[in-house]
Amino acid sequence: MELSIIIVSYNTKEHLKSCLKSIYELFCSGQCEVIVVDNGSTDSSTTMIKKQFPWVRLIENNKNIGYARATNQGIKFAKGEYILLLNPDTENIDHGIEKTFGFIKTNPEIQAVTCRVELPSGELDWACHRGFPTPWASLCYFLKLDRLFPRTPFFCKYHLTYLPLDSIHEIDSPSGCFFLIKRTLLDKVGLLDEDYFCYGEDVDLAFRIKKANGKIFFYPHAKIVHYKGIASGIKSHSQHISQASKRSRLLAISYFYSAMWIFYKKHYKKIYPAFISYLVYIGIKLKKMLSILKLRV
Repeated sequence: MELSIIIVSYNTKEHLKSCLKSIYELFCSGQCEVIVVDNGSTDSSTTMIKKQFPWVRLIENNKNIGYARATNQGIKFAKGEYILLLNPDTENIDHGIEKTFGFIKTNPEIQAVTCRVELPSGELDWACHRGFPTPWASLCYFLKLDRLFPRTPFFCKYHLTYLPLDSIHEIDSPSGCFFLIKRTLLDKVGLLDEDYFCYGEDVDLAFRIKKANGKIFFYPHAKIVHYKGIASGIKSHSQHISQASKRSRLLAISYFYSAMWIFYKKHYKKIYPAFISYLVYIGIKLKKMLSILKLRV
């Protein structure tokens, strides 16, 4: 088996159905296996998979154990030489997975890659083209200095907007919605860090890959569509179609900002002065409060 596609699902039935339909042709080619890890969905997702997609290898958890832990379940179960982490709210369009897989296979020196990830509007999902969230990069992003100076590396390290989006190049981190990795690299750097319940584990994995002198590439000649935020309901462009309850959205906000602090503590706290760490902590807390207030309004 060459490629194992790992999809973690939690109450995303209709989008998961579209996702699986979009990769059926790839499965039929014999190049891949598809593993869905369901985190205790209550929307009959697992029944739908069993009836309509019997070719899917299904792992059923009786509760939501978190994205990182569920993904690791899938990776341990997988047989592929390459592992693709794929979100259930994505669709494979114009053979985007096949093209990206072909790229990494024909370039053996490349061990991790992502493709162009687009929102339904056709805009780039900038989460697929990230720099690491250092205090300075994050500050510039939250103050929107990167939008004022989109071609200036000094201000645009958060989303690397100064790099040409029409050419292949190295990035710091892709989005976990599409993260293609050679298994030997995972054997070297380890699986996803289960300290993250959801959010942040993709950036953490990318950071460890870079620390091990690995490289991650952005391949713009292939693309997928990402509906983004369907399960959490906290992304502005998908709030109107998400079925997430208010409680689920509040939990998602909590996990989102907790992930920021977990990442900072693990990778940056020891290298920055205490007053910087204090400001980062306060900044995260304020952003979390504003997000909760916005949701309640």
